[in-house]
Amino acid sequence: MSATAGRGVLEGAFALLDALHHREDAGVTTLASACGLPKTTAYRLLDQLVELGAVERRAGRYRIGPGMFRLGQDWQPYPGLRAAAQRPLRRLAAATGTTATLAVLSEGQTLILDRTTTDLSRPVPDDRRIWPWYTATGKVLAAWAEPGLPLGPLPRAWPDEAARIRDSGVAYDREEVLEGVCCAAVPVFAAGGVPVAALGVLTGPDHRLERLAETARRAASAVTAALGRRR
Repeated sequence: MSATAGRGVLEGAFALLDALHHREDAGVTTLASACGLPKTTAYRLLDQLVELGAVERRAGRYRIGPGMFRLGQDWQPYPGLRAAAQRPLRRLAAATGTTATLAVLSEGQTLILDRTTTDLSRPVPDDRRIWPWYTATGKVLAAWAEPGLPLGPLPRAWPDEAARIRDSGVAYDREEVLEGVCCAAVPVFAAGGVPVAALGVLTGPDHRLERLAETARRAASAVTAALGRRR
């Protein structure tokens, strides 16, 4: 197989995986159409992905398989981040009775890396990716993002808001994403003061976000300390 042909096979396989990521499950005709692939090619690639455990096939329909889940669980943008955040994230959720989230920037969008809920937690959107300026965690990440990083069509007032977030060290979402759901978020720093993630707490409009932000700051400091011990 030539290098060009091999690349085409990989592109087709990843296109199918991406299509499945946006669907609960789907048949080969739907997937082939979504990816612009001949049906026979899509079927052949899906068959190979099933053999590798990257895709599951049930009754002629396909969905993401356990192999992709295991690989995805190992991804993180900073070494040891997920492990360092596990205990502080659980304690934050327990102390506040909220949903606590750990988010990072990935390809210019906010990606929820981990979340912890309690019985009193508010619901969070199922989609783990969203343009950063809509959410409190995303605002924190975008405020400290490297210049030139594509963040989508930013609002006109964003530069001023980003400066305020960097000055205060906290960002808020007051029902901007979901009605009845508010969020406070703070940055998580690694060694040298480099921001690597954001911690957020989601709650209802009847809570004082400023008080939650202080609790989140302590949790973020615990993550930073845990990252330092792993170096």
